[in-house]
Amino acid sequence: MGAVNLIDTLIGGLLLGGLYTLFAIGLSLIFGVMRLVNIAHGDFIVLAAYIAYLVIGATGLHPLVALLVIIPIMAMIGYLLQKWVLNRTMGDDDVLPPLLVTFGLAVIIQNALLAAFTSNSMRLSAGSLQTSSLPLGSMQIGLLPLFTLAVAVILVIVLEFIFARTRVGRAFRATSDDPQIASAIGVRADHIYALAMAISFATIAIASVFLAMRSNFDPYSGPARLIYGFEAVIIGGLGSFYGTLAGGLVLGLAQSFGAQISPNMQILAGHLVFFIILALRPRGLFPKAP
Repeated sequence: MGAVNLIDTLIGGLLLGGLYTLFAIGLSLIFGVMRLVNIAHGDFIVLAAYIAYLVIGATGLHPLVALLVIIPIMAMIGYLLQKWVLNRTMGDDDVLPPLLVTFGLAVIIQNALLAAFTSNSMRLSAGSLQTSSLPLGSMQIGLLPLFTLAVAVILVIVLEFIFARTRVGRAFRATSDDPQIASAIGVRADHIYALAMAISFATIAIASVFLAMRSNFDPYSGPARLIYGFEAVIIGGLGSFYGTLAGGLVLGLAQSFGAQISPNMQILAGHLVFFIILALRPRGLFPKAP
């Protein structure tokens, strides 16, 4: 592999890792607060992409501008879902009930989208952003993938600041550590959980629009998004936002170098790296301190 090809592969992997980080941030957030794994996470990303398709079709807005509408919609869905459905399944350290509920939601979302939109794949047009590139020596870096990575990094920094420096972040941490003690000092665990899910769904909205601008999507695209997001979270370390960013970048780099070996190796290379890291460091590369 030549020097230019190596640099191109590295850059391509980092840019792809930015998208995987967007898939993973919401998963990392709700696991960090509630120890909950949302099996329907990928399907909610696809649902948000279809909501974006409808909003853009009705208003003619650019997808990035349409986020001003989509983010509040998804945040409200997340808040209500947690408040009226998932909160009723949580408690006594039993992870199975919420896992089964989110699995059922995944099946419902897939079939509802299939009935409403058929199995035809769709894509959102990003206009000139989709084809614009930034020259770097003899290479061209796509502006849309670069912007995706920048948004992922900004989201990680903002969420880390919220959790570390704000009052609501302290409430998140207290509820995560011990919901009973948090309730005893006046923190409403059910509201905090719902707020965490609302923020998670806001990140889902952002991930969905960037996914839909960069690739086709259909009602059955969700499980793959879940797998990539889940692998990024596990590689980086559960409960760590910076770890999630690192995990997304590692996964993107693995797939990029795998594609250089063979196009058929791209996805497999990411899974192999995930397995190796999980075997050597079961808590991930940058786990949250216990």
